[in-house]
Amino acid sequence: MLNLDFHPTGRHFLQIPGPSPVPDRILRAMSLPTIDHRGPEFGALGLELLEKIKRIFKTEHPVIIYPASGTGAWEAALANTLSPGDQVLMFETGHFATLWHKMALRLQLEPEFIGLPDYEGWRQGVQADMIEARLKEDSNHAIKAVCVVHNETSTGVTSDIASVRRAIDAANHPALLIVDTISGLASADYRHDEWGVDVTVSGSQKGLMLPPGISFNALSSKAIEVSKGATLPRSFWAWDEILEANKNGYWPYTPSTNLLYGLNEALDMLLEEGMEQVFERHARWGAGVRAAVQAWGLEIQCQDPALYSPVLTGVVMPEGIDADAVRKIIYERFDLSLGMGLGKAKGKMFRIGHLGDCNDLTLIATLGGCEAGMKLAGVELKASGVTAALDYFAEHPHRFSRDQSGQ
Repeated sequence: MLNLDFHPTGRHFLQIPGPSPVPDRILRAMSLPTIDHRGPEFGALGLELLEKIKRIFKTEHPVIIYPASGTGAWEAALANTLSPGDQVLMFETGHFATLWHKMALRLQLEPEFIGLPDYEGWRQGVQADMIEARLKEDSNHAIKAVCVVHNETSTGVTSDIASVRRAIDAANHPALLIVDTISGLASADYRHDEWGVDVTVSGSQKGLMLPPGISFNALSSKAIEVSKGATLPRSFWAWDEILEANKNGYWPYTPSTNLLYGLNEALDMLLEEGMEQVFERHARWGAGVRAAVQAWGLEIQCQDPALYSPVLTGVVMPEGIDADAVRKIIYERFDLSLGMGLGKAKGKMFRIGHLGDCNDLTLIATLGGCEAGMKLAGVELKASGVTAALDYFAEHPHRFSRDQSGQ
């Protein structure tokens, strides 16, 4: 029998940028007995969490919840709003933007992939001016949607979505704005309504602190109206049937009942703490980890300090050092999992997740494992990153207050 809990003592350090560790409180909620998904208790649960999830996206519009990974929500966003052969403008910021582009091709759309050149383009965010310029060229409005990634999980860059909305408006273009915030939601500030997003895609296994298996489409009124004329094939993903069933707290098919228990508990945890405090906590963790990287004398993958992610930090290895070999040493010697470099960044960097259910000491231990592992791998470090992070956290204490109103 396969042993999936093979760590001899203590807990495994899961410090990848998602899936993130699941709090005990959520695990307990998920362990409750499964109920009838057509019964009255489930309808009450559905209505409650469908309202609460809107507050996480900062929207007054419907949020669709799928029993699927974030990839499913990518497909749902495209399939509900577009037709075969539609042109889509997509911006390359990293591996996940690239995978979304690949999906658009497979769905028989015509995606145009723009971005900064080569690997260096994966160290920057979305360039709103490039989107504006391309949309101004599209005088016939052939481009039906602009797709961008908010927090690029492969690089640790958080793009300015409000600037993309301004670019679309400045071009006086009717294209939909579709945004992936799979790793950003509930860790980085996100404002679906205020930023004029038409469809927001997200998932459960990052800032929401759940296992993988739930994903989301947050909608706008414009997106719902456009979906009525879209002709890409869809059945499981179709918004209309889900929106109708959701009016009474149900789904048109069997939902992931126990994951929804966990989602409801996660929403309570986040709203009890207050979203602004959640964002402050993640920003502080990110700053502490970056202080360590800078003390080591290593490069951060994101080259624009204004776009540093509060969710993860990419650590670039010196020339000649294989980042995957370093990760292997850290995993085998210290029971610590780090994110690998993906796509153009493979072997160049590793990723430290600092999101969800962790704290200062979790991150200090994580940085200790990284520091020891890099030394074993022959990486020359200028100073102790652990000490730098300790100093940062000591000088910038987190204020543990709880807003019981959930505002």
